[in-house]
Amino acid sequence: VQLQASGGGLVQAGGSLRLSCSASGSIFSISSMGWYRQAVGKQRELVATITTDGSTKYADSVKGRFTISRDNAKNTMSLQMNSLEPEDTSVYYCNARNNRLRMDYWGRGTLVTVSS
Repeated sequence: VQLQASGGGLVQAGGSLRLSCSASGSIFSISSMGWYRQAVGKQRELVATITTDGSTKYADSVKGRFTISRDNAKNTMSLQMNSLEPEDTSVYYCNARNNRLRMDYWGRGTLVTVSS
């Protein structure tokens, strides 16, 4: 599975950005997809995940502000980020998981910078 993320950039606090991730390869094996982020000096953390049937999970810090969605027909996933805060500044990574094989696939990160 290959993942390609896009959509990062610089935005002022209170603004919005939309991240996109396209998947290719053995996409039939994907159980769930998600976004993780890693700020400088911190560990990578979960932002949001979505399963093939559309079930979602969010980190408490982004609930009500971020929305994850998935288009199975187009093999894409998006993260709509609203009301961005400086604390959201991170490199965001697209993830796909194969639960049966317990394998994770990662795309290259995309930098999101929120200025105060």
